[in-house]
Amino acid sequence: MDRIKVGIVGGAGYTAGELIRILLHHPSAEITSIISTSNAGNPVFQVHDDLVGETDLAFSSELSGAEDVVFLCLGHGNSKAFLEKTSLPESAKVIDLSNDFRLNVDKQFGGRAFVYGLPELNKAEIQQAQNIANPGCFASAIQLALLPLAAAGKLTNDVHISAITGSTGAGRELTETTGFTWRTNNISIYKPFKHQHLGEIRESLEQLHPSSDIEVNFIPYRGNFTRGIFASVYTKADLTQDEARQLYKDYYADAPFTTVSDKEIHLKQVVNTNKCLLHVQKFGSQVLITSAIDNLVKGASGQAIQNMNLLFGRPEQEGLHLKAVLW
Repeated sequence: MDRIKVGIVGGAGYTAGELIRILLHHPSAEITSIISTSNAGNPVFQVHDDLVGETDLAFSSELSGAEDVVFLCLGHGNSKAFLEKTSLPESAKVIDLSNDFRLNVDKQFGGRAFVYGLPELNKAEIQQAQNIANPGCFASAIQLALLPLAAAGKLTNDVHISAITGSTGAGRELTETTGFTWRTNNISIYKPFKHQHLGEIRESLEQLHPSSDIEVNFIPYRGNFTRGIFASVYTKADLTQDEARQLYKDYYADAPFTTVSDKEIHLKQVVNTNKCLLHVQKFGSQVLITSAIDNLVKGASGQAIQNMNLLFGRPEQEGLHLKAVLW
């Protein structure tokens, strides 16, 4: 099989850097262009200095035209603008990492139809798709904590979520709340009850349980670490602990990156991997699900490559056998 020719747009950001890092070692992929208008002509490793000695690729100002798939690693709202002004080959697939096409109202754009790219929810649709809207990082961790309950019709009560993310979730551009002096020894909430990922979470839950009319209450936290998301999700459910755990294990039996752990989980188990780890416990009437992912991998670039594998009929785990850095 010919290698998949890959273009990356918005090449200087964190998600693009992770795409490059992983794709350089993907046996079926070849990076043909990495666009960064502010860095055109410069070596990629000058921006992504974890890639020193890994590649001689340079940034460009335009795609090569030979791409089979184009990853859009642009700021929210900018993917639509790029597609409006750029003529891509009709055969080129698009995987967008912004929130421009995630919601049902935005899935049709410029003659392209986007499928929501959460493989544990929409694998069959992804395999037949031309364009993918990659899920948000918080949304990935939270949905994976809730999908089995929704699919079983057990999500009948309000859901309460607290989740904390590392500073890389805010992107590469330095802001007041991403700098070292602000984040160190510090913690804060932001966008309580109105985070932008709530829309895609609600739509996925309604897809599995259309008659469910529940509130999803979400408090996001900024953490004093760089990578990862750890979410605590709880709701009332008429299941025993054994029944709840078995429900989750059955739902994810064919999901190679999502594992239900019998032991309590922690963040370092997933950092640098495309894994989601889940742990399920019952406390009285409440079922508590803890969920952990790397926000840059399973929450962004790794999941995008997982989607690429599905789009092109490659093994789902290809190029994504990544080990956590525990110590």
